[in-house]
Amino acid sequence: MLLLLLAYFGGILTILSPCILPVLPFVFARSDQPFRKSGLPLLAGMVVTFALIASLATVGGGWAIRANQFGRAAALVLFGIFGLTLLFSSLAERLSRPFVRLGNSLSQTSGEGPSVANSFLLGIGTGLLWAPCAGPILGLILTGAALGGASAHTTVLLLAYAAGAATSLTLALLAGGRVFSAMKRSLGAEEWIRRILGVAVLAGVVAVAFGLDRGVLTRLSLASTSGLEQRLVDRFHPQNDQMMARNPQGTPVSSEMTGDALSQINGATAWINSPPLTPESLRGKVVLVDFWTYSCINCIRSLPYIKAWYAKYKDDGLVVIGVHTPEFPFEKDEANVQKAVRDLGVLYPVAMDNDYRIWRNFNNQYWPAHYFIDATGHVRYHHFGEGNYDESEKWIRGLLEEANHKPLPDAATQVAATGAEAAASDDTQSPETYIGYERAQNFASPDGFNQDDVQLYRVPAKLQKNQWALEGNWLDEGQIATSLAPAGSILYRFHARDLHLVLGPAKDGKPIRFRVTLDGKAPGADHGVDTDAEGYGTVTDNRLYQLIRQQGAIQDRTFRIEFLVPGVQAYAFTFG
Repeated sequence: MLLLLLAYFGGILTILSPCILPVLPFVFARSDQPFRKSGLPLLAGMVVTFALIASLATVGGGWAIRANQFGRAAALVLFGIFGLTLLFSSLAERLSRPFVRLGNSLSQTSGEGPSVANSFLLGIGTGLLWAPCAGPILGLILTGAALGGASAHTTVLLLAYAAGAATSLTLALLAGGRVFSAMKRSLGAEEWIRRILGVAVLAGVVAVAFGLDRGVLTRLSLASTSGLEQRLVDRFHPQNDQMMARNPQGTPVSSEMTGDALSQINGATAWINSPPLTPESLRGKVVLVDFWTYSCINCIRSLPYIKAWYAKYKDDGLVVIGVHTPEFPFEKDEANVQKAVRDLGVLYPVAMDNDYRIWRNFNNQYWPAHYFIDATGHVRYHHFGEGNYDESEKWIRGLLEEANHKPLPDAATQVAATGAEAAASDDTQSPETYIGYERAQNFASPDGFNQDDVQLYRVPAKLQKNQWALEGNWLDEGQIATSLAPAGSILYRFHARDLHLVLGPAKDGKPIRFRVTLDGKAPGADHGVDTDAEGYGTVTDNRLYQLIRQQGAIQDRTFRIEFLVPGVQAYAFTFG
């Protein structure tokens, strides 16, 4: 219920979001018509179409996105005709009979009043234009569907989000109708209003057709709700939420899984460092289940503690299972995971969870997530995200003492992590940023993304903090961007000690040479473990690359990475 309300409120905020701007002309073009027969069916059509397209996207992936592009094109044609009939009433008479009938029907030129069916059809077209809008709350819904599988619950959440947006548009439409009526009574300007609306509709068509709804309008918008939406997500769905209950002795226990957790470990697609582990083989052991994926910087920074606990307590009965649940497609490749396990020095069993079965069994939502299971098979404690390592080790020791009926020597584990595994800086102000358009935010290249198609990208004159841009010929897809020509670059204005970028070599496996700069200069002492002082490095594997580690005071810096040959695959920035 809480997530349902959050989705509805996030939809209400859409009226303030840049992504709604191209839709407004089509909505307000009906503001002088009776709301029940015109505005309400239009909004209903928007809601239904938006929820349907978004639901299909969670099921069908790329094909649904491409299908929506055809829908957008059809909607643009429809609204082009609608706008022209509003602007030039005489033009409708010169069009062929079917288009005259459609244009006059949609623009309500007949004396019979607005048609509910036609208004609903217009709403469907508007919904096709609106469907690509996304913010953190909508992203949370779609990510949950992608990880947990599409369901009726997902569709209900999407309907709640769309209904929230329709609520705010309804209020604006009703207010707009009163304003229009007053203007007509006082000025007798109905024909001019029609023409102004026609110009607005055609301007909206042009904006959508040329991608200005994703580019220029974003930068010109007076308000963006992404920050407020993200705070709502963090407030009601926090990443470090412990969700604790208490047992009769007052000891914290997990409230999410009260049954036998060992039986939920079944479902791995492969095992690394171990034969398949079964509930029977784990009975009587204290088990730490660590959900991770090898390109996740938060997971990498927690690994030194997991590895240290395994080395220290394995002889006392601790079993550590790293459940590797992939985020990107390359993390499903067993050879890639085996190499990462070797390179990261992971010696304990790793279960590959490519089908997300173990993830769903635990009702998990986070990387990393640590579940502490006692000798009877029950989760007694869990922690999401980095940190809280002292408390986690206390739980390991307590569960082992409980299982072995004897105390352990009182000595906390000392961990000195280096490189990418070192703890994040307290002054990290830049968020994880995806390069693929499905989850991308703060993209600043003029004209926005050309989704699933090649485009020559440019950088703006100036990047604001946490804005980024592509330069050169790139193909940007849902999760990945591929450079298609030499000198393709990515720029990011960031504030953090460390900058990482998840990269992969060319599809044929050929290494990609690159160079990075900070504020136009070689990084020098501020280079990362995967670059030298001159900024040079090579992409050889699909993984996370640490490119920058500032040695002095942390400040806003402009990062640039130039790939000297085409073919690189870029996924996501992370910071620390």
